[in-house]
Amino acid sequence: MSRPFHVLGFGALAIDDIIYVDRPLSSGKGKVTRRAMDHGGNVATALVAIARLGGRAAFIGWLNDQPSDDVGGLQLERDGVDTSLAPRAAGSLPIRSVITVDPAGDRFIAYDDDVLHGTSLDLSDDVLAQAPVLLIDGYSTHSEAVVARARALGLSVVADIEWTVGPATDRIMALTDNLVLPLAFGRSYAGQTAPEAVLDALWSQDRSAVVLTDGENGCYVRQRNDATRWHFPAYAVKAVDTTGAGDCFHGAYCLALAQGKAPLDCVAYATAAAAIAVTARGGRMGLPDDSTCRQQMAAEGAPVPIPLAG
Repeated sequence: MSRPFHVLGFGALAIDDIIYVDRPLSSGKGKVTRRAMDHGGNVATALVAIARLGGRAAFIGWLNDQPSDDVGGLQLERDGVDTSLAPRAAGSLPIRSVITVDPAGDRFIAYDDDVLHGTSLDLSDDVLAQAPVLLIDGYSTHSEAVVARARALGLSVVADIEWTVGPATDRIMALTDNLVLPLAFGRSYAGQTAPEAVLDALWSQDRSAVVLTDGENGCYVRQRNDATRWHFPAYAVKAVDTTGAGDCFHGAYCLALAQGKAPLDCVAYATAAAAIAVTARGGRMGLPDDSTCRQQMAAEGAPVPIPLAG
């Protein structure tokens, strides 16, 4: 069935103040070399990545009911993300973040998230049915019933979760068929260390895939109807700023999934997209188009998946 969008998403929408410094973050202090302001947020940036890649994305999280105060929503529209389906509420504001980036591209994010999270519990099934994929993040615990309805309607739910708030997070993860998580969080949540053990601990019969991302070390994948656990190496690139790299990965993964690709193929596309994204400053400045991703994937020496031993 043809749908208006490839991906719907609700979750973090942020305004980022970015500070670049001349020393590693571990140094304790250093000189500011550059300041910038950008728009960010896990889900919001992932949806922008989808738009840059040529996909159709819609943000369905809370936005401000006053257009003049709706800074985050207006920027999403400028970046090609539809906001016409989003619920609106008085006083709804973006998260504010301060991001410190060192010369290696590593960063520390300090954020103030005392804002309205998730989406309206009154969001209709007609809205949810407008895409085959729903992207959520850790704030989706505020709208668990919406996630449950999306799964009941047959949407693939992709979760970008980096922390737990206890049983509510457990329930969201149980509703998710594509867990795409940082390896560090997966290890903490599962109580395992080896990537293959974490993949297996997070697996359930309702999963389509578990993907554990690990920055420059690549990622680890288990997918349905495949006895092999996979390691997908990262591209060898010079990182300028890793802000938004994970969001770009999630966006590209979601778009490939919406296009009917198998999870391992989604990871191949997402790995290429994220590798390009880290070569520019800011969370959205380096987001690639589809042609650039395809060229990256076709280049000599591009990484290929490797079976995990054991």
